[in-house]
Amino acid sequence: MSRDRNAGRIQCVWFENSTFERVKVIKYLGINLTNQNSIAEEIKNRLKSGNSCYHSVQKRLRSRLLTENLKIKIYRTIILYVVLYGCEVWLLTLREGRKLMLFENMVMS
Repeated sequence: MSRDRNAGRIQCVWFENSTFERVKVIKYLGINLTNQNSIAEEIKNRLKSGNSCYHSVQKRLRSRLLTENLKIKIYRTIILYVVLYGCEVWLLTLREGRKLMLFENMVMS
């Protein structure tokens, strides 16, 4: 291990002739993972993506030609998956959980 002399933090790790740098954020399978295990920024990005996805299909969701069941299927198969992709690794706080619930209530109303 190599330490930063000024801060005393570990900067990189050597393992079997390979060096691994310390990074603050890494994108893994489309999810931003931080060294602080903070998921707040990832949820913020997901909600932005969900909003843009919602706005791209908004005309169709407001159309009277589609049944309510079909609109719900569109929501569940398109918008919800954009927002919740990778959520199985999220450790949510109450604040982040509320943000997700507010998004769902906004879209479904």
